[in-house]
Amino acid sequence: MTRPILSTGLRWLWLVVVLIAVDFASKQWVMSNMLLHQTLSIMPSLNLFYAHNYGAAFSFLADKGGWQRWFFAAIAIAIAVALLVMMYRTPASKKLNNIAYALIIGGALGNLFDRTWHGFVVDMIDFYVGNWHFATFNIADCGICVGAVLIVLEGFLSPAGKQAKHKGKA
Repeated sequence: MTRPILSTGLRWLWLVVVLIAVDFASKQWVMSNMLLHQTLSIMPSLNLFYAHNYGAAFSFLADKGGWQRWFFAAIAIAIAVALLVMMYRTPASKKLNNIAYALIIGGALGNLFDRTWHGFVVDMIDFYVGNWHFATFNIADCGICVGAVLIVLEGFLSPAGKQAKHKGKA
């Protein structure tokens, strides 16, 4: 038996589209207006820094000769499909979970596009404190990280609500 799409977590797919569009636009702007490795100061502790990442998070496996491009592409597709299934199985009313899934899917697909089209992921956000710089990242990475944090947060919030319901029934 099929359920109406809007009653499932797939109702939140618009967020995937928004994240992909913002990620794509920011990467296009950087590639069109900056030179590779150019830095633009935005504010204290935040720069735009145009970089190519041939690996995954923190340039993991970036120097492995190219096979990692397709490996990470396959992982992104598998994650997106798995989360789409989870969204379909999750009621639309579970907003935090569905928003988290949508952000992760949007981030994965944003970086997947770069990886398959360019052979690398365009990164541009350079956060730093003093001489210490965090790994350069992009809007898609932000979506993935915020989505992961929301899943963890939901894990902390959800058990308390379930325990309170069970105590009321006893």
